[in-house]
Amino acid sequence: MQQTSAYFALDALTLFGLVAVSAMLLFYALEERSHWFVLAFAGACAMGSAYGFLQGAWPFGLVEAAWALIALKRWRDRVTRLSKMP
Repeated sequence: MQQTSAYFALDALTLFGLVAVSAMLLFYALEERSHWFVLAFAGACAMGSAYGFLQGAWPFGLVEAAWALIALKRWRDRVTRLSKMP
């Protein structure tokens, strides 16, 4: 049996998924601070969706795509509400 020199190795796709999900968590926690974090959350959800499709888990990809669309709508609603403020 061949041993690898690294105890814990990540391939590029797994690292991409880790970054996407970590960004989703961070931006979701910061959403109340600015509408820009809502937009960033939508982008992170889109990254999570891409990760799901790329790794072959298409149901995960579909759910994350839906969350991205919901977050985009929430961002648009917040921007619209802010622009109507006196």
